[in-house]
Order: sequence, then structure tokens, then C-alpha cells
Amino acid sequence: MSVRRVIVLGATGSIGESAAKVARDLPDRVQLTGLAAHQNAAGLAAQANEFRPAALCLVDESKLDDLRAALAPGYAPKILTGEAGLVELAASAAPADIVLIAIVGTGGLRPALAAIEAGRDLAVASKEILVMAGEVVMGRAAARSVRVLPVDSEHNAIFQCLEGRDPRTVKRLILTASGGPFRTASPETIASATRAQALKHPTWNMGAKISIDSATLFNKGLEMIEARWLFDVEMDRVEVVVHPQSIVHSMVEFVDGSVLAQLSHSDMCFPIQYAICWPERVPNRLPPLDFAELRTLDFEPPRRDVFPALDLAAHAGRTGGTMPAVMNAANEIAVAAFLADRIAFPRIWSLVEATMQVHQATLRASLEQILEADRWARQQASALL
Repeated sequence: MSVRRVIVLGATGSIGESAAKVARDLPDRVQLTGLAAHQNAAGLAAQANEFRPAALCLVDESKLDDLRAALAPGYAPKILTGEAGLVELAASAAPADIVLIAIVGTGGLRPALAAIEAGRDLAVASKEILVMAGEVVMGRAAARSVRVLPVDSEHNAIFQCLEGRDPRTVKRLILTASGGPFRTASPETIASATRAQALKHPTWNMGAKISIDSATLFNKGLEMIEARWLFDVEMDRVEVVVHPQSIVHSMVEFVDGSVLAQLSHSDMCFPIQYAICWPERVPNRLPPLDFAELRTLDFEPPRRDVFPALDLAAHAGRTGGTMPAVMNAANEIAVAAFLADRIAFPRIWSLVEATMQVHQATLRASLEQILEADRWARQQASALL
């Protein structure tokens, strides 16, 4: 019975809190050896005092005194700060078998690459890493014989359905989407959507950025590109179906017409545990499905005419190179503007599309070219605002 030593980057977010639940549930199998947070010193200290990891990183150095004051007497972990601290924690500051990247946005890219270089497996919950630099990340992981294990419930479901099967036997990867808060809303309702309405996700309790991405379906668009790189399939073999119950987390259709699906309650502890403990399946205290209680599972096509994010993402994924990074960066700027009440909800899509239209994609881009495209897109989208 092996113990998996885990470093969590983004420990105080929703994924990090779920990872802590998994560690509590499986103390003989999961050991948290390193924890990082952006600026939540109190939350980081609470987890650190409970799990006693060897090293901590607080990105916002101005909160460092708060962190030190909140640590238990006699407990003296190594404390790091800034992006450099994240990189050091991921690569060498604490013993680890796997690094869980749960940082929203692009901040997890350099730590992820550092973990790969150190020969550590990755559990990826930050889809932006593979959207921006999937070719680079997966190429380096293959060169170092490092496993990249998905934590997103949809990709984790596909991973479980595939279990090492030849990608050539896959006809379609079918990502399920809840449909978000505007699944059945009229275009007029969507056009006047408020911040509060867009943040009210029907299934998951997530941060503001991811909640807005779920409302626009950009979250699902990003997942399409992520799936393309994780599972080595072309964009045209990645599809989306709306499934409002969020019980079937995704499906794989094979060339013989068979479809495999993974089902569980909507609890991120399931995919986190599977990614951390893989290839073993470990008993836990999570609730099982009661099919008699479920009774019905519904599926419907996404309304692409109302939610253009899926087509924009498909275009970005087919184009490749720097285009996905540009789409992702423009979306981050647009979402931030909407959350700040600077733009209307539909302007998120139009701002992303306008930024993509003026970008000349660099194919087979280096990491430096990808990061430059990210910087350019943020500047361009901000200018368009």
C-alpha cells in the first residue's frame, strides 16, 4: 500500500480544499508535503497546521507576516514567495510524487514545467496550462516520462474510460456540459444578464472566473482544446453534449460504435482521488450513486448559435500554435471586465472573437512565443475595451 506525496498549488481554492478532503479521507494513502496559495494567508496556515507539509508558498509577499503569525508554535516549514517560490516548490522544495496544479489562469504554467523537469507527475486542474501550451507541456512530459493526469471531472472521466487504449480506436470524445445558468434562457435574457445571474451555477460551487466561463460555455471550449492534447486526438473528434444533471462526466465512443461513460456524484473529490491514487482504486467515504433515485438522465445539443464560445474554441484548436493562448488571454480580460461591470455579458464573446480575428497565429510555437502571444492578446483585448 503506497503513500502518494502530493504538492498542491492553489491549496485554498475549491480544488485545493477538495484535495484536502481527500487527504483527510485517505490519511494512509495521501500525504500533503507542500502547499501554495496566492494571498489567503489564513487559509494556507489552517491547512498547513493540519497537514504539516515541509514547505509552503505564499505568492503575495505582503501577506507573509500574517502567514507566519498564524502557524502553530513549533511548526517551522520552509516558506517561499512569488512565482519563483511556486517554481521552487513544484520542483524541489518538498518531497513529492505528484504536483497538483490548481491555480486559475496561466500562473501554473512555469511551475508545471518545472515539476516536469524534476521528473514529477502532474495532476492538472488548471486547463489554461494545456490550452496555452499543450504541445510544449505534453512534449516535455513525454521526453521526461512524466505522466500528466487530468483532474477536471470531464477529462478525468475520459481518462478512466480510455485507460491506456490506442487513440486510433477512438471515434469521439464526448464532453458533457451542465449548460450553465443560461441553458434554457432566451437570447434577450442572456443579453441583459447580470453578474449575480451569471455567477449562479446550477451544479458546481466554483470561483468567479470559472463560473463565468461556465455561463458563456468558454469553460467547455477550453476543455475541448485540453482534451485534444491530453488524449492525442484531433479537434474534430472532440464534441460537447449538454447534460444538466452532471452525473455522466464524459463519454468515449470507439470506432466499433461502443460508448463508455463515467458516472458519479458531482463532487471533485472523485476525480482528485483518482488522479492522485492512479492506477489504484481506493475505497473512500464518498456517497455512491443510487440509480433508482436518479431516475432520469437528460442530454441535449448545445445551442451554438446562442453560445459562440464552442465554435471559437474549435477554431482556435484547429488553428493551433499561438491561437489558443490568444483566445484564452482575451477571455480572461473580457471576464474580468464583465465582473467589474464594464461590459455586457455578450460582449465577452465578441471581444474574444475580435482579438482572435486580428491575430496572425505562429504555428509550432515555442514557449517564449506562446507567452508573447498571451501578453499581446491581453494588451489587444484591453485596447478593444
